[in-house]
Amino acid sequence: MKIKELQKEINELSTAELIAKEKEYKEELFNLRFQLATGQLENTSRIKEVRKQIARIKTALRQEELQK
Repeated sequence: MKIKELQKEINELSTAELIAKEKEYKEELFNLRFQLATGQLENTSRIKEVRKQIARIKTALRQEELQK
């Protein structure tokens, strides 16, 4: 159920907002990987969640591109 809510939220965003969100998630992913490398990361599953969010955003951007 939560995934559908996330997807619905992503689909409601504009292209500019999607690009900003993607950038935000990429920065978070970088920070998570850095924490993992230094041994400071406690919740390793967050990396997987962020990667999936980036993929969802890229999918939404591609769908918008194909509709135009």
